[in-house]
Amino acid sequence: MLRVIGKRLALLIPTLLGLSILLFAWVRALPGGPATALLGDKATPEAVARINEVYGFDRPLAEQYFVYMGQLLRGDFGASIVTGRPVVEEFLTRFPATLELALVALVFAVGVGVPLGYVAARHRGRPLDHSSVVLSLLGITVPVFFLAFILKWLLAIKVPLFPADGRQDPRIDATHYTNFFVLDGLLTGEWDAAWDAFLHLILPGVALGTIPLAIIVRITRASVLEVQSADYVRTARAKGLTRSLIRGRYILRNAMLPVITTIGLQTGLLISGAVLTETVFAFNGIGRFLRDAIFNLDYPVLQGFIIFIALAYSLINLLVDISYSLIDPRVRVQ
Repeated sequence: MLRVIGKRLALLIPTLLGLSILLFAWVRALPGGPATALLGDKATPEAVARINEVYGFDRPLAEQYFVYMGQLLRGDFGASIVTGRPVVEEFLTRFPATLELALVALVFAVGVGVPLGYVAARHRGRPLDHSSVVLSLLGITVPVFFLAFILKWLLAIKVPLFPADGRQDPRIDATHYTNFFVLDGLLTGEWDAAWDAFLHLILPGVALGTIPLAIIVRITRASVLEVQSADYVRTARAKGLTRSLIRGRYILRNAMLPVITTIGLQTGLLISGAVLTETVFAFNGIGRFLRDAIFNLDYPVLQGFIIFIALAYSLINLLVDISYSLIDPRVRVQ
């Protein structure tokens, strides 16, 4: 197990190194150079020369890259051009919101998708199976922003069951230590604040989790159909093992391997792809801040956030590999 973890952690080094090179080249390849891109309409020759001097864009590229890597290794990702705050501080302020949202979306997708895919496979060719396939196709084809608008209009405006936007009612005077609003409410005993923060997560969580839900349903269904016709399953039935034992230990456990891979990939996409959902629901996470950074040409924020998201994605893949080795002993042997 430790060897598997060590190998995966070692692979993070070339991955992040390659990403840093791509980000470095991307900023330097902007039309007119990074100084012109940062200044926009205010790009006078004097201002461009000043920016080049301050940020070191007038130095040789090799020297710029080594300075850039030194800053990254020290945890210095620069400061936001718009807010003036360090990029790390901006990320740590907003990442808990996106992580909270992604966890709710993931629980919704896995909690509904795995059972639905399993039941659909058990009733192959029946109305329940056909219905699950149709619903999964709808979940994949309907755009997230459109579904978000529909949910917001229907369940927050037309029938006000849930809050329409934000992370918490501004009238609630809540104490925040971790910026995980639900967790903070539970830790401080402010139950109303925790419940209100949870209600604010429902609609964006459902909207964000719909596509992963549809994919998980299809992968689970296909995997269960493949496993339940395997030789070892027929052998278990011939030995007279109980149905619950066969379904739990022989079918579902082995069918979960490709499902876990899918869940891991979708978790990374939930964290990095929350831009549209957070925009529709005015949810103050990294997705919405990234959108603002793109429109404001806030390149330090873009570079820093992309590296942070890539690191989170890599760590999620590490957890997927660990779960593989726990479920399938053959992975540990390899």
